[in-house]
Amino acid sequence: MMSRPRIAHFSGPNATIQNSPPLVTSNKARAKYGLPPRNNADGSPQRFDVLRAQRIAAPVTVYVEQFSAHPMEKDASDLYSAPDGYVDKSGKFHKQRQNPDDKPVFEVQLTPEDGVFPLPYMARQADGRPWEEECADPLAPVERARQAFYPDGSRPFEEIDRLGVDEKGLGNLISSRADIDFYRVVPPAGYTKGLPAAERKDVGEGDIAPETRGYDFFPYKPYHIGAVPPRPALARIVNTVQRVLDSGKYIGAVWTQGSPRIEETIYWFNLLLDTTLPIAGNAAQRPHGQISNDGPKNIVDSVDYIESRIWDDGSGKNRAGMVLIQEQQIFAARDVQKADARPGGYVATGGHGGIIGSAGHDGNPVLTYLPVAKHTYLSDVNVSRMPAKVPGVQKVGGALKQVEVGIKSSDKELLESAIPKVTIVKDGSYTADDFAEDPAREVDLIAQIEDNLTHNPLAGFVVEGLSPYGMMTSTARNKMMLKAVHCGMPVVRVGRGNNEGFTPVRDRFIGGRNLTSTKARLLLMACLMKFGALPPAANPDKPTEAELNAIRKKLADYQKVFDTH
Repeated sequence: MMSRPRIAHFSGPNATIQNSPPLVTSNKARAKYGLPPRNNADGSPQRFDVLRAQRIAAPVTVYVEQFSAHPMEKDASDLYSAPDGYVDKSGKFHKQRQNPDDKPVFEVQLTPEDGVFPLPYMARQADGRPWEEECADPLAPVERARQAFYPDGSRPFEEIDRLGVDEKGLGNLISSRADIDFYRVVPPAGYTKGLPAAERKDVGEGDIAPETRGYDFFPYKPYHIGAVPPRPALARIVNTVQRVLDSGKYIGAVWTQGSPRIEETIYWFNLLLDTTLPIAGNAAQRPHGQISNDGPKNIVDSVDYIESRIWDDGSGKNRAGMVLIQEQQIFAARDVQKADARPGGYVATGGHGGIIGSAGHDGNPVLTYLPVAKHTYLSDVNVSRMPAKVPGVQKVGGALKQVEVGIKSSDKELLESAIPKVTIVKDGSYTADDFAEDPAREVDLIAQIEDNLTHNPLAGFVVEGLSPYGMMTSTARNKMMLKAVHCGMPVVRVGRGNNEGFTPVRDRFIGGRNLTSTKARLLLMACLMKFGALPPAANPDKPTEAELNAIRKKLADYQKVFDTH
């Protein structure tokens, strides 16, 4: 027997694709326990009870009415075999028809081993009230809120296998292609009371200690107690994924995350991971199990893409870089952006490609273009090519001094403290307060520069200016950005929004080409960890020509990366 391909799945933060609609107490339960039924908005009775995937606890025999799967089955009844028997009005099963109105049925025994089944949700709150949302009461505190997000991918993947059907009427759409191991990196749900190792679904070892929202896991709902990962999480993400991919057990990986955020993480992987394996990112606009939820198809298409090996350059190396697969389109990590909260709401940025293939159609996935930007094992800023330490800049006793900043603790292990602070500055026309522009009034930029010099020895700015040249409309703000450069903070300029032009180099500003501001921010962060801060001027308001030349020389290293990544 041939060895089956094995794929790693990583659970990322704030992931709608790993969220479910609230578990609402069914009308079956409300009737059983004497609770008022849940009616339609106009007060009329609901037609059907909502069914949620659950497990039966013991074997049970059910009788399925013949020709009830589709209204046109009976029209071809002559093509069908006889039923297993008949059920009379009292519900009793007979092998032979007893009366003309007996229903023909199939006899089926269901067992717990069969997996989940759509069933009425019978649970109630501890005080007997029905569940109406995630929280026990509207806007309840954390301790009175349930989690609708899944702690890892095992349950959604199981439900896709168990309940998902393809265009040929077949199921097991993931497990028929590959074996999956599940990893929790910065997941959207957590075990606040801990979890024994025996109950874990991933491949890790040991018990899970009680986990904390906002440190160990990151949901966005309920909205009033949502949490998002901070900058240091970028190191945790890279370190964990790098270790797993270096294990030699996998042919690739799937990364799931919140739909507006995944475009940044996939590009971060494209820049930082030193791997020859592919990662396919997936998101969803609708939670798992909601009507027309788009996540399952995206995941199946990613597994298909990885298993197909169309990314293989012939020597086992990934030639396409990291990708985002959404609605049967394969996007290059550098060029994808969420544009709308609907299935298919992703666009290619930069105006020059971005969609490199398709998946999920009849037949194998197809690559039609390949990105030329450096990625992963070819990247000049991947984790293996990062130095152990670089120079940063801090204000010490009123003077700007170069200080040493640690980047890595080992060959491929980033320090969480190493992740630089890069601020996006959005510019618009008619910005100046009056006709006599005064840099001293640009208090937001002044404050950020000062804070960086106090707390962030590796820092920079991305200016989203006019398209396509990235110029700022305010002379005063432009002067403040030049001062930031003289303080050791590189500044990248890009055009507005989805900029299709190529923002060029302009003296002491890095040209961000056709990157979006969010992608330029990530690339600048990577460059800061690779090259360190710019050499600061003794007097940032009046740098000498020698100081300017030293700044320009180092900026050339930055620009080379921006031109090729």
